[in-house]
Amino acid sequence: MASGSDRNPIIIGGLPSQVPDFDPEETQEWLDSLDAAVDERGRERARYLMLRLIERAREKRVAVPEMRSTDYVNTIATKDEPFFPGNEEIERKILNATRWNAAVMVSRAQRPGIGVGGHIATFASSASLYDVGFNHFFRGKDEGDGGDQVFFQGHASPGIYARAFLLDRLSEQNLDAFRQEKSKAPFGLSSYPHPRLMPDFWEFPTVSMGLGPIGAIYQARMNRYIQARGIADTSRSQVWAFLGDGEMDEPESLGQLSIAAREGLDNLTFVVNCNLQRLDGPVRGNGKVIQELESVFRGAGWNVIKLIWDRSWDPLLARDRDGILVNRMNTTPDGQFQTYATETGAYIRDHFFGDDQRLRAMVEGMTDDQVLHLGRGGHDHKKIFAAFSAAKAHKGQPTVILAKTIKGWTLGPNFEGRNATHQMKKLTVDDLKRFRDRLHLPIADKELEGGLPPYYHPGRDSEEIQYMHDRRQGLGGYVPTRVVRSKPLALPDDKAYATVKKGSGHQSIATTMAFVRLLKDLMRDKEIGKRFVLIAPDEYRTFGMDSFFPSAKIYNPLGQQYESVDRDLLLAYKESPQGQMLHDGISEAGCTASLIAAGSAYATHGEPLIPVYVFYSMFGFQRTGDQFWQMSDQLARGFVLGATAGRTTLTGEGLQHADGHSQLLASTNPGCVAYDPAYSYEIAHIVRDGLRRMYGGDAEHPHGEDVFYYLTVYNEPIQHPAEPRDVDVEGILRGVHRIAEGTSGSVPAQILASGVAVPWAVEAQRILAEEWDVRADVWSATSWNELRRDAVECEEHNLLHPEEEQRVPYVTRKLSGAQGPFVAVSDWMRSVPDQIARWVPGTYQSLGADGFGFADTRGAARRHFHIDAQSIVLGVLTELAREGKVDRSALKQAIDRYQLLDVAAADPGAAGGDA
Repeated sequence: MASGSDRNPIIIGGLPSQVPDFDPEETQEWLDSLDAAVDERGRERARYLMLRLIERAREKRVAVPEMRSTDYVNTIATKDEPFFPGNEEIERKILNATRWNAAVMVSRAQRPGIGVGGHIATFASSASLYDVGFNHFFRGKDEGDGGDQVFFQGHASPGIYARAFLLDRLSEQNLDAFRQEKSKAPFGLSSYPHPRLMPDFWEFPTVSMGLGPIGAIYQARMNRYIQARGIADTSRSQVWAFLGDGEMDEPESLGQLSIAAREGLDNLTFVVNCNLQRLDGPVRGNGKVIQELESVFRGAGWNVIKLIWDRSWDPLLARDRDGILVNRMNTTPDGQFQTYATETGAYIRDHFFGDDQRLRAMVEGMTDDQVLHLGRGGHDHKKIFAAFSAAKAHKGQPTVILAKTIKGWTLGPNFEGRNATHQMKKLTVDDLKRFRDRLHLPIADKELEGGLPPYYHPGRDSEEIQYMHDRRQGLGGYVPTRVVRSKPLALPDDKAYATVKKGSGHQSIATTMAFVRLLKDLMRDKEIGKRFVLIAPDEYRTFGMDSFFPSAKIYNPLGQQYESVDRDLLLAYKESPQGQMLHDGISEAGCTASLIAAGSAYATHGEPLIPVYVFYSMFGFQRTGDQFWQMSDQLARGFVLGATAGRTTLTGEGLQHADGHSQLLASTNPGCVAYDPAYSYEIAHIVRDGLRRMYGGDAEHPHGEDVFYYLTVYNEPIQHPAEPRDVDVEGILRGVHRIAEGTSGSVPAQILASGVAVPWAVEAQRILAEEWDVRADVWSATSWNELRRDAVECEEHNLLHPEEEQRVPYVTRKLSGAQGPFVAVSDWMRSVPDQIARWVPGTYQSLGADGFGFADTRGAARRHFHIDAQSIVLGVLTELAREGKVDRSALKQAIDRYQLLDVAAADPGAAGGDA
């Protein structure tokens, strides 16, 4: 083995295999041949021969280990590049106009009195990558299918707007309203790709770094899932994700590469814009990020295409017989390449080529200007076309294209490759003139010297614009475009909900199981049953959903190629290429990405799917809350089940599983409709209403509403009553309804409870009546969040319309006839029920599980947080004493009688506090 000083620090080798040598003599012959090649032709020649042998071995399907890293040159040899079918001169003119308009749009957005910001350097580096995609690859939706799904890099949005302007999809008025969505409505443009703000334009929100890559992976997988289940033909859809090399530091960017390789998602291409810069400096100044990413992607099983040098390097590499140029490319760190991007040709000649006579000889016949313009592959249309073509043709693996570019390319010496270029937003007059000259645009100096710089349009009848329209027509329409073609679903009638409305009788079941029972009945429906997509992070059995295994089956594109260990059981583990269940392993981020892809299929592919994502509640809004915002941004729909919810119901698991705040986090997401139901009949009405709102359609929302439903359900068994004859459906859906009116006692009070706390409230009602002469009504607060949202909307209306009749919040009207005080309790922190405090018509106190969770019995945990039935009794008595309706001595009596200061004195409660 070579010594440390002799080994190339970039190219990473493997280790010898443990397989025994059955023909040592033949082996020695091969080793002698290698020795001879090294001795007679040198190490570089021998290395080349070895690489060609590996290449031929792969062609012959010989299973040799994958090289983790290759030379710092283009993967596609010049001789293997396909014919470029475009008109490169016209495409250069188009790109120049796009570059100009993108930069001018951001620069104009900095005009006095506006100053809304923007980014121009990212698109400047990736403009050629996008242009080749638009002209030759990205399929639109005009042919009736979903076309291609393109995840645009968020900071490149100005360039996408600029191209749409040339195509008359956006006007100059739109460009001048960049980042002014309200003040310039209806012409405003969102800062980044944002479907909720521009629902006819953008498809995928990507600027929350790292969520674009994982979203693209699971979108490609969802395309295969939809195809396998016969829901839609997605065979022609290609998923393209444009990403930054700095963005790849986000865990979500690389964390799920293996699933794309494992499932052979050759419908997926990552294009990583490797301009070697983060937002404030180099990505790997002392290293080589392209080599690092190549190793990561190859190790994960991806096909890797490196696009590093433009065509001007081809003659030099062709003459590199000793490999000295390739070696210099291999060993030069990224920080130095960034410096070369800012220096002169003479500097590059002296520092890159200058210390080796063989290197200097290569560029002796070149001028300093020619040396300066030895370019990067990410700016060369022909090289890009070759890489994109190879990616699309590759079968059996996802592909990543690592394209080397310069951040701020063409913007001039004040921008190109500078550490601060990401924050630079305004071009000076001199910058504009240099930029114009670089792009060869017919714009006079006087247009740049007086006021705002102009946009440039070559004219609707120009050959450039006609070329753009022709290319998009040939590819099936304009991109990006979001189209909703789905039709409302025929929803189940009352029969589907009848079983759960009957309650549980004498049996005690958790609300999780009540939901699962309802889901089974809904999945039997002939119209919508096949559209349910079940998703869980390796926890189906925990949630009692293993009963779905034999019928719905688990999706696996390879089927089940083994005998399941539980094959003799009724609920055996079953995998199938047509499986309905997504069993994504221990990855909440992956599951949420599946949820988003399925929940937006109604728009992406014109086929509505109904995802049902079930997870430990603690691992939802806390762990993947950013993705739930992505879900809202993407206008995705579906049901999200925070199971084993609450601070105390899973308390045997300890702090990390004790969720007392997800409902509060859910309240911050405007697209989330959150409920905390207690009984199965409540769940039935909530789910039915969710299906109606999201998938039924009405005059106001013909394609359904762009919301998703979040239900917290529990693992604590309780007896569920049958639906009352006079059930208050409106109250259930709007957030509060009375479930038990007090029948004895002379002092009135009200108890509001949600979820698993409702039985504690009912028990407190009994104790208050029997022991304290208090007549308490019990209300089920199915949604503290929806009550608050309605009240805020009322106040907003009243604030702005003082001359009109003032609106009264629903919770105020609903409780107006109830005699207080009001005590609210839940298994959440007090901030959850406190959301409605100001609108409750009377004295209000909340009890909650504030603080960290811990491992103990349910009873002990509830006594510790003072939310159990006896603590509710104390809470009601305290408020009555404050109003002078009971003597304050009753409070100490209650504390002593129920031993409320002694956690160990509490009834341990129902068993089953673990998972």
